[in-house]
Amino acid sequence: MDALGRLRGLCLALPETTERLSHGEPTWFVRDKKTFVMFADQHHDDRTAFWCAAPEGSQESLIASDPEHFFRPPYVGHRGWLGVYLDVPDVDWPQLAELVEDAYRQVAPKTLVAQLDQPHD
Repeated sequence: MDALGRLRGLCLALPETTERLSHGEPTWFVRDKKTFVMFADQHHDDRTAFWCAAPEGSQESLIASDPEHFFRPPYVGHRGWLGVYLDVPDVDWPQLAELVEDAYRQVAPKTLVAQLDQPHD
């Protein structure tokens, strides 16, 4: 599966998530309103990546510790959003799954976040 397909699977597995194009790229929304992840296929440079909402302080921490995999995206980086490169040879998909869930938690209503915290069978 390609990077977009894997990212799509991570996003759409979360409660009440929808996908539609925004600014010409696949974008995922909570309840079709609040954006939490945006795909970026050579959107502003020659890289394939995604941009996501991030908990306070994580953008700076991740970029400082691993600039080969993380960056400050244009337009939304000033709000703490994180850019994640998908065109690197060693994509850590379990870590990306955590980042996608963290992004969801940043924008989803408490009732939906609570669903994530319930034990699964």
